[in-house]
Amino acid sequence: MDSKKIRKGIGRFFAWLGLNTCSLIIRFTPRRYLYGFANGISALGYRFVARHRRIALESLELAFGKEKSQEEREKIARDCFTFLAKSGVEIFYFMNNTHQMKEFIQIVGKENLDKAVSRGRGVILVSAHFGNFPLMLCRLSLEGYRVGGIIRHMRDERAEKMFMAARNRLNIKTIYSQPRNVCINKTLEALRNNELVFIPLDQNFGTGGVFVDFFGRKAATATGPIVLAQRTGAAVLPCFIVRQKDDRHKIIFESALELEEGQSPKETVGINVQKLTCIIEAYIRRFPAEWGWIHRRWKSRPPE
Repeated sequence: MDSKKIRKGIGRFFAWLGLNTCSLIIRFTPRRYLYGFANGISALGYRFVARHRRIALESLELAFGKEKSQEEREKIARDCFTFLAKSGVEIFYFMNNTHQMKEFIQIVGKENLDKAVSRGRGVILVSAHFGNFPLMLCRLSLEGYRVGGIIRHMRDERAEKMFMAARNRLNIKTIYSQPRNVCINKTLEALRNNELVFIPLDQNFGTGGVFVDFFGRKAATATGPIVLAQRTGAAVLPCFIVRQKDDRHKIIFESALELEEGQSPKETVGINVQKLTCIIEAYIRRFPAEWGWIHRRWKSRPPE
C-alpha cells in the first residue's frame, strides 16, 4: 500500500471518529445549545480548512466579483460555513428527534406539490445543494409522501452505512447515481409509482450535460430532470428549503415547470435546463449563504 492511500485511510479514520464524537455530543445536547456548538465548529473550519475556504472565495468572486465587495463576499463565505455546520448539527439532532420536525419546518406552496402528485406520473423535485436539503426529504416523508433522492456514494463506507440506516428509518428511498443504468431504472420505477424523486441540479457535470448560463458564466449542467420528465410525463417541481432568522426552516414549492419546446429535442432540453438553472440562481441571489460555495461549479469549460 502506498503512502497516499495510508494518509487517506488515516484521514478517514479520524473523520469517522470526529463524526461519531459529534453525534454523541449532539444526542445529549438540548436544541437551544446546538447552534453555539455549530458556530464553534464553523469558526474552526473557516480558519483551518484552507482549501475549501479558498474555493468558496474563488467561487464567490466568479459569481459576484462585479456586484459585491471583497468584504461582502468574505461575509457570505463565513456565513456559508456557519450554515453548513448548523445543517450538520441539525441532521444528527433530528435523526433522534423526528417528532420535532413538523413544528420546526414549515411547508409553503404545498398545493403545488399536491397538484403535481395528483397527475399520477411522479414528481421530480428539482433543487440544489441549498439550505438543509436532507431535512426537506425527512419532512416530506413524515408528511406521508413517498420520497427518495439521487445521491452519490460517500467515500467512507462506515459513514455511508450510518446515513443509509437513518434514511431507511425515515422511509427515504436511496437511489445511487452510479452505476448509471441502475440509477436510471430505479428512478423510472419510482416515478411510475407516482413517488417524489429529489434531484439537485447545481453540480458541475463535466462533458455529459449541457452548458447553460449561471451567474453570467457557462456551467456544465445535468439534463436528467428534463429527459426523465419527457420520458415519463412526470411533473418537474422546483423546491427549496430556507433557513429563517430563528433557525427554523421553510420549504417552498414553486409551480411546476411548463416545458418549453425548441426546434429540436436537444434544444428543448437546453431551454428547460436553463429555466431551472435560472430559478436556482434566483434563490442563491436572494439567500447567498444558503448555497454550497465550496464546490467548483464552473470547473468544466465549454469546448469553444
